[in-house]
Amino acid sequence: MGGPAVSVILPVYNGAEFLQTCVKSILNQSLQDFELIIVNDGSTDETERIAKQFASEDSRVQLITIPHSGVALAFNAGIEKAKAEYIARMDADDEMHPERLQKQRVFLDHHSDIGVVSSLVKFGGDRNAKQGYALHVDWINTLITHEDIFLNRFVESPVCNPSVIFRKSLIAKHGAARHGNFPEDYEMWLRWMQGGVRFAKVKEELHVWNDPPQRITRNDDRYSNDAFERAKLPYLIEDIRKFQSGREIYVCGAGRVTRQRSDLLLAAGIQISGYIDVDPSKVGKTYNTIPVYGIEHISNPQQQFILSTVGNRGARESIRQMLLDRTFTEGRDFFLAQ
Repeated sequence: MGGPAVSVILPVYNGAEFLQTCVKSILNQSLQDFELIIVNDGSTDETERIAKQFASEDSRVQLITIPHSGVALAFNAGIEKAKAEYIARMDADDEMHPERLQKQRVFLDHHSDIGVVSSLVKFGGDRNAKQGYALHVDWINTLITHEDIFLNRFVESPVCNPSVIFRKSLIAKHGAARHGNFPEDYEMWLRWMQGGVRFAKVKEELHVWNDPPQRITRNDDRYSNDAFERAKLPYLIEDIRKFQSGREIYVCGAGRVTRQRSDLLLAAGIQISGYIDVDPSKVGKTYNTIPVYGIEHISNPQQQFILSTVGNRGARESIRQMLLDRTFTEGRDFFLAQ
């Protein structure tokens, strides 16, 4: 009663270079009924001074300063102060489209089954210099519905974290961000999806996802490839056990990286009956006593459960189509996990 419609949580550590542009994009929203909670995570630059200036000029802006603790704990500190039913996430080096809060709020108002709504995002960087990041943006922009987001959750993070708005009630039910040696946002989304939370996206570019050299995802071991594997592994194992239903497990690919990922599954007690590979030089070999078969070995979804950890985007889509053509159902008979 009488509180803001949306609470925007903005954790920031040494983000003075971008903070003014970011905050101005929030204050210029078409939806003006919001509060902005800036959580200064022990910055040593001009972040606190800039944030204090905004707070002194606009009563909707609050500043919380905590000892440097990491983005997960900074985010949680902001959540504790939030008054609104809807929580919007934001990063200090990004920008909001003027209609973002309004359109995402309306979406949640009209889709009671959706707990988290993101949007399409615009890549704010040099596509030639940052091709990998740009391709990731292109990929997540193809995932609009809950089904698409859910089926691709083990490939990479299927949503842009600072582009989301979610229902605050989900924190009490499924938990907030966890601090650890993994990407806190990806782990939280996996945990929520595992708990039945439905995701979707507004099919418009409402967020600019910038990629400066100092972006935390480029400079923190918690966002390395290995860290993403650590985040997904327990949820992947849980779903393999849920859907395997006594079938033999086969892993697509027999390359070094795929075998390393398979070792994590083996260590967790997941039994792998074989690798599937298109390279004839690998077919017939064994790795750690596990045989390599050709693609023709995949034939029966009643007897076989398939896990693909092949990371190449073109190969990944080819594997998906091949399995669909052989009457395997994604999410039940096979997972794409990279």
